[in-house]
Amino acid sequence: MKAGRYLRALMLPFAIALAACSTQAASEQTAPESLPTDAVHPVSGLEVIVLKVTSGERTHGFQVEVAATREQQRQGLMFRTSMGPDEGMLFPLERVRMASFWMRNTVIPLDIIFIGPDNRILNIAEHTTPYSEDSIPSIAPAKAVLELNAGRTAELGIAPGDLVEW
Repeated sequence: MKAGRYLRALMLPFAIALAACSTQAASEQTAPESLPTDAVHPVSGLEVIVLKVTSGERTHGFQVEVAATREQQRQGLMFRTSMGPDEGMLFPLERVRMASFWMRNTVIPLDIIFIGPDNRILNIAEHTTPYSEDSIPSIAPAKAVLELNAGRTAELGIAPGDLVEW
């Protein structure tokens, strides 16, 4: 009986510490809003930022890689085999212009979202075909392009006219 009580007394601090760690881990999960400002994607090495799309009353947060330079934009998501459901890639354009993308060497089917100068979605090319070299154009001059996993825009109800902020 004394050995059992002694063992419980020894185990109690470990049980409390384990419970505290479990609670802390659950409460510290990184939400897109709390992404560190110096985040870098482990595969591309690109800066990762929080991007939000507001659809009516709902706001969807994404962690997106920023393809800022011409070379980064040429590479884009080529040869990548996966991307998380709330991840994407943002292509800020040097100037507002008609934009056109293709899927050369892009393995992942994508939804390509063209964003106008007012930060509103102009048009969405859903479920683009991997490896296709067909041109996918904006319907009006764009200031940026966002790529998400194919089907994600329909799943979340994202549509032309929605507000995009980063």
